Amino acid sequence: MRDEDRQEIKKIMAGMQCKKNFACLESGFKNLCKAEDTGIENVIKCLEEKCAVCSFALPFGDVYFCQCQLRIYLSRKLKK
Repeated sequence: MRDEDRQEIKKIMAGMQCKKNFACLESGFKNLCKAEDTGIENVIKCLEEKCAVCSFALPFGDVYFCQCQLRIYLSRKLKK
């Protein structure tokens, strides 16, 4: 991971609260929820079965979108 990415991740984390205490970071971003970038600004599509219980989930019809800015960054910039 590039230094620029590390700095951006720190900046994103500083500006948000995570009820999961950034468990994704602790795993080295290996234990990420499944998501898909659909090109919609500020959200990605959540592909997890239990997404309805996530505090970052935004329901839209029968689809849930993830609003976690860190997860969005990882999906879009680092393709994780």
